[in-house]
Amino acid sequence: MSGSLWLKPGTTGDSLPTIPRQRTTTAGTGAPASTAAPAGRRGSVEYAPDPLDDLVVRLGALAAVAVHPDEIAAILESDGMTDDHIRLTYGRADSFALAEDLYARTERRHPEPEAPAAGPWHTGLAGCLLRGLVFALPGLAYVLGAPVLAAGPGRYGLPPGSVPLFAGAVTGWVWNQALAHRAYSWLGLGDRRAAVRALQTGAPAGALAGAAVAVAAAGPGEGPAALFGAGQAVYLAAATVLLVLGRERALLAALLPLAGAVPAVRHDLPEPLRIALLLLSLAATAAFAGLSLRAGRAGGRGGGRGGPPFAASLPYGLFGLGSGLLVLGVGADAVIALSLSMGPAEWLLHRFRGASLTRLRLLTTAYEFRRAVTGMLARCLGGYLALLLALTVTAGALWPGAAAVSAGRIVALLLVGAVLWLGLLLQAFGAVSSAAVVCLLAAVAQALAPAAGPVAAGLAAAVLCVLTCVLLVRPTAHRF
Repeated sequence: MSGSLWLKPGTTGDSLPTIPRQRTTTAGTGAPASTAAPAGRRGSVEYAPDPLDDLVVRLGALAAVAVHPDEIAAILESDGMTDDHIRLTYGRADSFALAEDLYARTERRHPEPEAPAAGPWHTGLAGCLLRGLVFALPGLAYVLGAPVLAAGPGRYGLPPGSVPLFAGAVTGWVWNQALAHRAYSWLGLGDRRAAVRALQTGAPAGALAGAAVAVAAAGPGEGPAALFGAGQAVYLAAATVLLVLGRERALLAALLPLAGAVPAVRHDLPEPLRIALLLLSLAATAAFAGLSLRAGRAGGRGGGRGGPPFAASLPYGLFGLGSGLLVLGVGADAVIALSLSMGPAEWLLHRFRGASLTRLRLLTTAYEFRRAVTGMLARCLGGYLALLLALTVTAGALWPGAAAVSAGRIVALLLVGAVLWLGLLLQAFGAVSSAAVVCLLAAVAQALAPAAGPVAAGLAAAVLCVLTCVLLVRPTAHRF
């Protein structure tokens, strides 16, 4: 092999070669004893420098805060050290043996955790509640549009107009999840103008795709539902732009006309008023999105670098597809509860991430870290499910025509909520592919056998819980 040194792989019984560490010299001359020292004369002993000492100096700061030797092994491997290089240079079998020596030689120096700084993992509850509100308010649009949608026939045992609406909504979820990931990736690279360009190109394309799918899925007599689905596609694209660029307040202002649906829950409103409120909110959302994109072009720095690969955004779109299909099977009132819960869910995700980083700086052993992370995970998931339960009971009492809030239905909804929260947590730690596969399999099982939906959601929640525990109890999962 050109340019490399071939070493015979060691066997179980092999021992490492002895590395000479000393030589005897004649006092005052520095000549080797074998050639210069007279017989019987005592010489001085000089030790060759141990290359591990230099490595301790170079990596001492990182090794001092490690809670397990595997963290140091990961650093060594990321530094490009192969096992062959380690055997030749440091006389250790592999990166793990070298990491254990570094861990043993370095004194633990875990700094006291600083006060949480303003950053992506220390966000306020008010901001997350605002996002939850803007996630839920679009549900009022369906209250306003209910008389229009009910004009057409129902298909596949679904309410009238449901097929084009569901088809357009699922298309929008898949597209906009992937688009949001790509734009957020550009923002993470510090290139806001590139993120704006991605939104400028992707948002109109997503709106067009969602509208086309809604129109194509419409059957005879479902023209009004197709038009509503096209408006829904435009809204999803514009809302994605505003949420990615941090314009939640502008989106809330655009959704305020939908508050006119509150009296429509109990009383009939004139159809022209219903349509006017829907169009006003849709136009305001699209206008605010356009203004935000125009302002974003002037901020940040330009491109000049290779962006994130398109394939990296695909799992996020598939996760949006799986989670969206699961949510569609739980009923309208449950969808409202899940939408409202997304704000507190996001805050709990930030809280878990920030607390885990604090524990990583504070704790000194891997066992303590595993126990702390497991406890935080149980508390955050339990808190989210408790909140979701309260929102479900409230939505069931207020939503017109809601199904009875039975114990079995609540259990099914909580299982879907657990799948969503754990999937979002894995997504935040980069394990989105696993979450997407689990959600898609559960959604397919629910579509094929609706009666088995709770079982599929329960199995998916169990699998995601195991994956979360296996991944997040490792300290290295929190260093990226």
